[in-house]
Amino acid sequence: MHEFTLNSIDGKPAPLSAYQGKVVLIVNVASRCGFTPQYSGLEALYEKYKDRGFTILGFPANNFGAQEPGTNEEIKTFCSSKYNVTFPMYSKISVKGDDKAPLYQFLTATGGEIQWNFTKFLVDKNGQVVARFEPKVTPESPEVAAAIEKALR
Repeated sequence: MHEFTLNSIDGKPAPLSAYQGKVVLIVNVASRCGFTPQYSGLEALYEKYKDRGFTILGFPANNFGAQEPGTNEEIKTFCSSKYNVTFPMYSKISVKGDDKAPLYQFLTATGGEIQWNFTKFLVDKNGQVVARFEPKVTPESPEVAAAIEKALR
């Protein structure tokens, strides 16, 4: 994972190498999805574990049901005002199809295409995917916390 550089939500290059040695939860997010309230749980996870070498990276994507139609600025405003998101957010990308971002080509290489918004990939300190959680698995789910705890050891 650490070899990729994508743009932050503000449009500036943000290399994922900055997260070497950290446990990272990568999530494709959308503002108009039935799973959008998961932003609250994601922020709670981030707050709980961020001081232990954990972060969450949000990647807005409009691949499913046109549920992320906004601009990066609109997405940033929505996330901060409605859900008080403080974890790093990136510029909108494609997570499926012919124009899928290289990061998502890497993430889905073994587990197959993602099926919807709020699919979560847990990446260990070495940049390898160690767990994948489908959208219905909420950030509050015990299996998510257990996987994070294990990866942080």
